[in-house]
Amino acid sequence: MDRDVQFIGQSGAFLDAVERTSRAAPMRRPVLVVGERGTGKELIAERLHQLSKRWQEPLITLNCAALPETLIEAELFGHEQGAFTGATRARAGRFEEADKGTLFLDELATLSMAAQERLLRAVEYGEVTRIGSSRPVRVDVRIVAATNEDLPALAEQGLFRCDLLDRLSFEVITLPPLRVREGDIHVLSDYFGRRMSSELQWEAWPGFSDAALRSLEEYQWPGNVRELRNVIERAVYRWDDASNPIGHIVFDPFDSPWKPSAPAHRSSDTEPAPEQPARAATSAELDTVSDLRTAVDAHERAILEQALARHRYNQRQTAKALSLSYDQLRHAMKKHGLSERG
Repeated sequence: MDRDVQFIGQSGAFLDAVERTSRAAPMRRPVLVVGERGTGKELIAERLHQLSKRWQEPLITLNCAALPETLIEAELFGHEQGAFTGATRARAGRFEEADKGTLFLDELATLSMAAQERLLRAVEYGEVTRIGSSRPVRVDVRIVAATNEDLPALAEQGLFRCDLLDRLSFEVITLPPLRVREGDIHVLSDYFGRRMSSELQWEAWPGFSDAALRSLEEYQWPGNVRELRNVIERAVYRWDDASNPIGHIVFDPFDSPWKPSAPAHRSSDTEPAPEQPARAATSAELDTVSDLRTAVDAHERAILEQALARHRYNQRQTAKALSLSYDQLRHAMKKHGLSERG
């Protein structure tokens, strides 16, 4: 593998996932890779392919979320000329392109039920039928699928086919998020930092200051390794003194006193009404409002303060309780000056 797709890490959770990948690679059966964004699901798919007997055959990748529902089936299974508007010529789908090799389906949970049904038949019988054709085509394809969703929960809700889930989950490799990979933040930071310093043609790698290393360890890394790489490369690139350890880390490149403020509210004609709306204010309370933005901000701040106190200022639990992402909660806390509270 080249320098961009190496596996860097020493934590037990990470090495266990890599070991399970290596054991599953020679098998012909499907593998499901589960993990948060930025944890390296595509790297696992590449390793499964490279260590298999199919390594000389094609590895075809399809991001299921990148195409509209109307085109995903044509992209997967191909189509004949004139099968639909715009089909000016026949085209082989990704299954046919991956014949004898590996097909990596990223963002699997976004597939429509119709596409799931056709995918199940392809996996079960090794046959695909182009849209507009009645003649099935035999294919020999190993499926590797990835998702950051809880597929068993989606299956219970009727949003994902149970039989397809059973067929694809011969082996399930769940990648640990970076925040639980003990010791790997320092290892990865050093690796990405050295690589960036080499690109900048520094004479030597100065490393990071103790304060910078502590800030890297304390950060929760919602974007995992992908985010860490950006943060480290940005820190090295912005550091002007290559003779001293890097001492300044910028986690949010958008943070600026001059950045545009988000609108207080965006209305949409298609926005669904909440199932359980918050308690409406009384007439007496509404009569006292003379500045809408100030009143909204005060209400939002009160909700944040109460929720943070209720969860003992555990920000992840608070974000979950308020149906926010960790980043959204951090942004809201910073907006109201609550970042240092607790």
